[in-house]
Amino acid sequence: MATFRLALIQLQVSSIKSDNVIRACSLIREAAKEGARVVALPECFNSPYGTKYFPEYAEKIPGETTQKLSEVAKECSIYLIGGSIPEEDAGKLYNTCAVFGPDGSLLIKHRKIHLFDVDVPGKITFQESKTLSPGDNFSTFDTPYCRVGLGICYDIRFAELAQIYAQRGCQLLVYPGAFNLTTGPAHWELLQRGRAVDNQVYVATASPARDENASYVAWGHSTVVNPWGEVLAKAGTKEMILYSDIDLKRLAEVRQQIPVLKQKRLDLYAVETKEP
Repeated sequence: MATFRLALIQLQVSSIKSDNVIRACSLIREAAKEGARVVALPECFNSPYGTKYFPEYAEKIPGETTQKLSEVAKECSIYLIGGSIPEEDAGKLYNTCAVFGPDGSLLIKHRKIHLFDVDVPGKITFQESKTLSPGDNFSTFDTPYCRVGLGICYDIRFAELAQIYAQRGCQLLVYPGAFNLTTGPAHWELLQRGRAVDNQVYVATASPARDENASYVAWGHSTVVNPWGEVLAKAGTKEMILYSDIDLKRLAEVRQQIPVLKQKRLDLYAVETKEP
């Protein structure tokens, strides 16, 4: 299949975990009815985003939230990228994305590799490493349509990760993310377009809807960018489902017209991995 429909769910996240999960599942069903074959939720979709919330909302995988995601993926027969949730494992906390197949099976679990520790004086200071541990694995999964690579939010700033995914055959990169009102207007779309053009892939980002009263205010504007760097679809700030058709024929055309992936000077440079 050369084209398939992708849906990004820009969820309005509340402080009540069960309500977040119920509403997310309802929107997933709606997206599937509209023909979406791959559906993605935002970062921290079942809890408020913040270091003080991670320990309170953390759960095992599989657990309460991911069980619901597994069930709705099977019910709708879709590939479900479960945004991210705070995960507890062996006494450590992670920011984790669980992906489920159309049969409800857990395909892969991506733990955010790069922790968001930043200090922009007078604007934002945040330190995920106060409570979270970083993941140490690359995460890809296959669908009948294409191979997908996963990152979470801050992971998108690291160009090497996207390059590794492109080297491994990914044609779509999905980053559940929650940029803020400082980094969002400055870099959100810029980074997505950069990753898409550099690697000639589709890039999709799923953000929570904006809540001006939250302790951490998300930028919103979930987006899909094509391999030419064009923004195909972009949400506003409110809760909604964003749809876009992923055209793999268009991807092939871009790679044929400007064959940068074949013209890399691997005799001079390379991005190497050091997996454990």
